[in-house]
Amino acid sequence: MTELEYIPIPFFIDNYAWLITDRCSAIVVDPGEAAPVIQYCDENSLRLAGVMVTHHHSDHTAGIEALLAWAGDCSIPVYGPAKACIPSVSARVGHGFRLAFKEPAFEASVIAVPGHTQDHIAYFADAHSADGPHLFCGDTLFAGGCGRLLDGRPEQMLASLDSLAVLPRGTQVHCAHEYTLANLQFARQCEPSNADIDAWYRRAKSLRQDGLPTLPTSIELELAVNPFLRVQSIELLCTLESRFQISISNRLAAFTLLRGWKDIFCAEEPIPTGRLWPSLL
Repeated sequence: MTELEYIPIPFFIDNYAWLITDRCSAIVVDPGEAAPVIQYCDENSLRLAGVMVTHHHSDHTAGIEALLAWAGDCSIPVYGPAKACIPSVSARVGHGFRLAFKEPAFEASVIAVPGHTQDHIAYFADAHSADGPHLFCGDTLFAGGCGRLLDGRPEQMLASLDSLAVLPRGTQVHCAHEYTLANLQFARQCEPSNADIDAWYRRAKSLRQDGLPTLPTSIELELAVNPFLRVQSIELLCTLESRFQISISNRLAAFTLLRGWKDIFCAEEPIPTGRLWPSLL
């Protein structure tokens, strides 16, 4: 089997579309803008084989029609959540559905992960690379964080994160935004004594200063540093109880307070923004 590559294509300020490619054909995940994807495919002689969408927001879907027009093939499958109204989606899928492509040789299972939006899904590929399984999770799980609750509820997001946290620890996590540094600044406030957070922050800051992505992350790393996967942490619970002067009785209460705090958190240090590594595009 040809080894696949997973290429982040930056667009807007901090978005990523992901290309899954065998260097001949490519599947694109969450193309909110077509031009950078088309440019990369043209420069690398890649044929569009399919599109996978995690949820309905325009920064994940707006480039689909232009991509299909560029490819000149309206039969190219576009997978997306069954509960969403996304006109360009031709194959509406839900939890447990398994999709398969021949070129590139890629298979994935759909996981329902409501919370950021009600329709949100993720794609989990369990056996395609020597470096472990791969997860395409849109705006549900981020490096060091999770998505805002826009039309979902805290209990939904917590359950969705729990379903991702039990995936194999070596799973490579392909998030849709470069939010790592801001998220880790928040994580350091939550668990000041967590050395893993400090070490990851220093490494991520170095990558960004060099114009490189901090992604993919991994389930193993997120279990060690991500406060939204660590709501049972004693230090985090003490931080929340001290900050909000309230006794926390369960994980959901902790998660709800944590998410509300993150919504108003302001990063302490400047965060590099803009398109990355233009030599790749």
